[in-house]
Amino acid sequence: MASSCAQLCLRCRSLLSKTVAVTWQHPAQVRHCTTSISVSTKILDRSSFIRGNCSTTQARQRWKHQMFYYSDLTAKHQTAEVKEEKSTEELSKSDIVAYKNHLLPITDAIPVTEIQMSLDLDAAAEYSALEEISDEEAVSICVPAAMPLESTSLRDFVDKSETLSKLVQLGVNLWKLEQRPNVGSMLLRLDFNTDVAPRLLFLKDIGVEDSRFGYIITHNPFILTENLENLQARVNYLKSKKFSSGTVASMVSRAPYLLNFSVKRLDNRLGFYQKQLNISASNTRNIVARLPRLLCGSLEPVKENLQVCKIQLGFKDNEIQHIVIAIPKVLTANKRKLTQIFDFLHNTMKVPHHLIVKFPQVLNTKYLRIRERHLFLEYLGKAQYDPALPNYISLDKMVSLPDEIFCTQMAMATLEDFYLFQKTL
Repeated sequence: MASSCAQLCLRCRSLLSKTVAVTWQHPAQVRHCTTSISVSTKILDRSSFIRGNCSTTQARQRWKHQMFYYSDLTAKHQTAEVKEEKSTEELSKSDIVAYKNHLLPITDAIPVTEIQMSLDLDAAAEYSALEEISDEEAVSICVPAAMPLESTSLRDFVDKSETLSKLVQLGVNLWKLEQRPNVGSMLLRLDFNTDVAPRLLFLKDIGVEDSRFGYIITHNPFILTENLENLQARVNYLKSKKFSSGTVASMVSRAPYLLNFSVKRLDNRLGFYQKQLNISASNTRNIVARLPRLLCGSLEPVKENLQVCKIQLGFKDNEIQHIVIAIPKVLTANKRKLTQIFDFLHNTMKVPHHLIVKFPQVLNTKYLRIRERHLFLEYLGKAQYDPALPNYISLDKMVSLPDEIFCTQMAMATLEDFYLFQKTL
């Protein structure tokens, strides 16, 4: 009996050696086979099992059961190996990994080495453009945005937008533009090469200096969306009205909205001033060239100021013409300021209308300056503004000279005396 058991042990060991060899070729299932070998080794090493109380029949049944188990396991491994060799040519690397993992339970998998892990990650990262993915995977994909989705300031877009960065270099104040509705989004939609650069070249061609680009775009960003043909047509119209090229460039630089208005509107504005003031075309060009915003702003303040000069201040039509030609800003001046200055000149300083018409600059100066200097001259006994009388004080010089020259040449006093007098007011 002992010899038969020994032979059975030898056969089992040879069978186990073959099973281990086959299993070694399949590293994905080593843990399962190792567990089985360890169990059977324990059974073989224990002499108590052979010499135990169990009968020979029970021992043979158990050994047969073990032999059937190992033979069945070997057949499974061989079948899996044949299937894997056939599917290698058809499946990708990621599919092979998934197929091998599907053969065994997760609990029976062996620890994966770093090399195998890196290979698996490389294979998993290689997605095909046509490969279908689940909704969860699609949601988990993170694509960094080129620009912030939304912001309350254009500052967040400057580093991402070529247009904004170039505008900053030109001297455009973006903080002013972002306070205006829809201007920020409009600038972000513009392309510098196709939208901005052609308009800048146009401005340069008509004579606008590069240093004025920032000022023009800051005050009128909508010029970047104007059609180039329309811009050229408006420049041609102004030149047809005998405005020189230098004058047109100066007007555009000082009135950025000038080229946003149609030719019809520009023509109507020029006709309005010529008709309302009853002046020649040459004087009209002179007024508009010196104050080009007359062609851009509303006409209602101009009409009101003309009525104030005629009705409240009592100037005649020819006197209004003279004042406007000399000081065009009278047409757009604040009505309260205009009437306040006139009231002080005419009622306090006793200056007649014809002297104000002769020196219309007094209507364009600061009320506080006129008041302080008149009271100082009156304190010194030199407030005499009639040219026909001695010690005449010119209104023009009184309001235009700096304090030091006014004191030394007109008031015959020191600058310190004038400053001390100002503290008493």
